Amino acid sequence: MHTVWVRLNGVVFFGLTVLLCLSCLAAISKIGHTSSHAPVIEKLELKSLRSLKSHGGVDRALLSFDLKADMTPAFHWNIKQLFVYVVASYESTKNRNNQIVIWDKIVESIHPEDMMIELENVFVKYALVDQGDELRGKDVKLQLMWDHMPITGLLYMGEQPLSEASSFTLPTEYQ
Repeated sequence: MHTVWVRLNGVVFFGLTVLLCLSCLAAISKIGHTSSHAPVIEKLELKSLRSLKSHGGVDRALLSFDLKADMTPAFHWNIKQLFVYVVASYESTKNRNNQIVIWDKIVESIHPEDMMIELENVFVKYALVDQGDELRGKDVKLQLMWDHMPITGLLYMGEQPLSEASSFTLPTEYQ
């Protein structure tokens, strides 16, 4: 006859096996969700350029932007939160593709009121900084991106189509 510890061990590991199987089924159930349920991005555009300066040998631009996006379609029962961020991208002679996160926010499923993002004239959290002095006169695109953080399963990213991203040109002289 088995001891209490052997029986407890069997029950606990049987329960863990069932939980593992259910977690795998939950992750598999939402595989096709990524492409069909994108947030609705109504507006993402530059509001004002506050400054463009050379700071310690590197160019730095400070700006503000407007953002209106409904993140509700990106949520389903297996999504805990979204990490939403605005990326500024441009090309330079040193680096062909520069992408800089200038603003971010965590949108949680337990706060439905936060799923609708409406920001006007919001100042960037992180400055647009180039590795050298190549920001002047560059065309910059603003694009909204997000990371899905599920309760169980794989992490995956989503982004606003580049064709819908807003763009602006920085001045050729420091301000």
